[in-house]
Amino acid sequence: MKQITKRIITLAIAAATLVSLAGCGGGQKSASGSDDKVLTVYTARSESLNNLVIPNFEKDTGIKVNVVVAGTGPLLKRVSSEKGNPQGDILWAADQTMLESQKDLFMEYVSPEDKNMMEAFRNKTGYFTPAFADPTVLIVNTNLAGDTKIETFDDLLNPALKGKIAFGDPANSSSAFQSLMAMLYAKGKNGDPMSPEAWEYVDKFIQNLDGKMLNSSGAVHKGVADGEYTVGLTWEDPAATYVRNSAPVKVVFPKEGAIFPGESVQIIKGCKHPENAKKFVDYMISQKIQEMAGKELTVRPLRKNIELASYMTPIDQIHLFPNYDEGWVSDHKQDIVSMWNQHLENNR
Repeated sequence: MKQITKRIITLAIAAATLVSLAGCGGGQKSASGSDDKVLTVYTARSESLNNLVIPNFEKDTGIKVNVVVAGTGPLLKRVSSEKGNPQGDILWAADQTMLESQKDLFMEYVSPEDKNMMEAFRNKTGYFTPAFADPTVLIVNTNLAGDTKIETFDDLLNPALKGKIAFGDPANSSSAFQSLMAMLYAKGKNGDPMSPEAWEYVDKFIQNLDGKMLNSSGAVHKGVADGEYTVGLTWEDPAATYVRNSAPVKVVFPKEGAIFPGESVQIIKGCKHPENAKKFVDYMISQKIQEMAGKELTVRPLRKNIELASYMTPIDQIHLFPNYDEGWVSDHKQDIVSMWNQHLENNR
């Protein structure tokens, strides 16, 4: 299988070079003189998922995909900065809660495959198509943890873990934001994520971070797997991958609960190849790709009746917050991020 990483276009490349490579400015033509067989995808997804979806899409459609890989925050900023002249066609990153406030950057599209998705994960906005789920988890380095109990959010306040917790920036990382929401729902009075009790927990958590907040979501799980941190707050896909590859880590779903966000794919408004982009969205939630991901990878497909690999935690063993409201979180995301920043500043 062709490796996507060999064709990564980094964010450091000048815009003119990107246009030349991606063909979104009319510079890359097929033999017929048309540029309708190209697509540029901005992705924050894992290497394994990129490598499963994109080469198969190219093979099945004949459309060449140029790939830009980076974190969710930088990619979203890129889409925004290119609003007047989009250089990408697809943003494959984040979910409704992170993107709702900027949906003017995206084109309305609901795939005909949407009807085959689980009810809770259908495209109800008209813009964002949930494709896979990445539940919030803790990744624990078993060598470093030893006998230290790490099963709940309360366990993260153990003084023995001070400075040994890996966490990203909720303002820029979708996984860090979801982890923040999980702790807020877990510790809020009567499940209220904005209650004083929820934010009192956040203060204690920040103090136990001891000023060590990481600047990328990838650095969180890597830092734990490499032995730099004892525990990290991340999403299931990379954590389960380390387990499958026999790294000295384990995946922990906090007993209080987890958030099960539907990580989505969306078409960039004004993109150069909208029809190819629609095909990509359709392909992402097709029976073929959803089944392949369920059997081979560590992400959770959202199409109905898809069987999971044996190494994945069964859904009936994961406690989900019954009152989690994705729409409410989306509407209040900026307020929540502002509250986080305020509490972060107060605890410096």
